[in-house]
Amino acid sequence: MQTTLKIATVLSWFNMIVWGFIAGIFALGALFNRNFPLLIAAFLMGVTVLHSYAAMQLHKSLRNPQLPLSTQTPIGIRFIGFIAMFFGILFLGDGLTALLKIKLVLDSMKGQIPPEYKNVDMAAYVKAAGVFLVVSGTCIAVNVILNFRLLGWYMFSKIDAGK
Repeated sequence: MQTTLKIATVLSWFNMIVWGFIAGIFALGALFNRNFPLLIAAFLMGVTVLHSYAAMQLHKSLRNPQLPLSTQTPIGIRFIGFIAMFFGILFLGDGLTALLKIKLVLDSMKGQIPPEYKNVDMAAYVKAAGVFLVVSGTCIAVNVILNFRLLGWYMFSKIDAGK
């Protein structure tokens, strides 16, 4: 359990920092441009941050059993965790598709690239985005799975301690 807790803590911090930064950029962009759909995207990107924060509360309670976990936190870990898992699998699939079908992605982007970027190697950007999405999606999905296991251990220990 200690190894799982350490890995889950590292992944939770990684997800909280990376996706907190991305959600913050989206939120600032939405506020400056008065773009409501971008604000919804910022909220959806924040799901990973919320799950990571709840998981940190669980980790704190696992390390120090005298600190009780809030009654809402296990529900939040499960509910927000399923949404975060959905995004993790989605990002993983998008990243793999971008890496495996670079020409198709570049062809679909042709009309969207501004003229001043016509001489830029867009394949490198697609590869970088694909690698980021694969790594990030894997980190999100593995983190959710590990935190579900840790939550199960926590709940079992509380039931076992009550007997």
